[in-house]
Amino acid sequence: MSAESARSDSGVRAGNGRGAASFGGAGVAGASAAELLAQARSGSARAVGRLLSLVEGQRRGEVQAALDPVPVRVVGVTGPPGAGKSTTIAALAGVYRERGLRVAVLAVDPSSPYSGGALLGDRIRMARHIDDPDVLIRSLATRGHLGGLSAAVPAAIQLLGALGYDIVLLETVGVGQSEIEIAALADPTLVILNPGAGDAVQAAKAGLLEVADLLVVNKADREGAEQTVRDLRAESDAPILTLVAARGERITELAEAIEAHHRADTPQRRTARARAQILSLAQTHLRAHPDLDRLAAAVASGECDAYQAARTLLPAERRP
Repeated sequence: MSAESARSDSGVRAGNGRGAASFGGAGVAGASAAELLAQARSGSARAVGRLLSLVEGQRRGEVQAALDPVPVRVVGVTGPPGAGKSTTIAALAGVYRERGLRVAVLAVDPSSPYSGGALLGDRIRMARHIDDPDVLIRSLATRGHLGGLSAAVPAAIQLLGALGYDIVLLETVGVGQSEIEIAALADPTLVILNPGAGDAVQAAKAGLLEVADLLVVNKADREGAEQTVRDLRAESDAPILTLVAARGERITELAEAIEAHHRADTPQRRTARARAQILSLAQTHLRAHPDLDRLAAAVASGECDAYQAARTLLPAERRP
């Protein structure tokens, strides 16, 4: 994907703050979503940060109402802890920047049940891009969402597209249901694994291989890499790449494989991703229903059964 083709596909690239970022922006804290968008498109990094905070909170709808739909590429990256996801993402970001693309990195972190904050913070491995005004790095907390993705992630991606980012690299925690949710948002989904340590077998057990569009064996200079590739081939039909992300080895080949997968996308696959995303968000809304706890207590005490409670949560016209 060239920089020019990515820009022409978006429709609203002009005036989106390409070039040096500004950290100014008087009135950011009290500004409306529309005002913040104008400041962000003029290069205010503070306004971009404020908008991302809003889509994580109660004003998400206000921000979304001010946005026009803009296509944006999303590459999902998941895998077990320690596989080198952040290192691979940092290397990929470098390739895309060399091609003139604006890159956003969203790292979805586990959140504390007490503070709700993103515990892992900004990725140290992204330090090489920290001063690049055309690379945005942001951590989002899962905040009670049962899967590995924050409920705010789709809105954040929509916002980043409207702000002129060409590609979003979406990293998840690699546990729970994140592998299912990332597949609903990303094209393609990369699963990063290490040689040996039973990663291939564990990934198969965890369901990671079922959603992998591309399998990546990182740290391929280590012993056991070839055996891991053989194990993966026995479990999955997805293409397998080996690389050493820390040294940038074969990162360009990975970028080309991502592009080839995107070119092969079909309307049917896009519809399937949209359907999964809708269902995930619908489940999130149901989990936040004000009557859920009351109904759960009623089921536990025998006042009603789970079927009755489920029907109560649904609008009358949608009840089975």
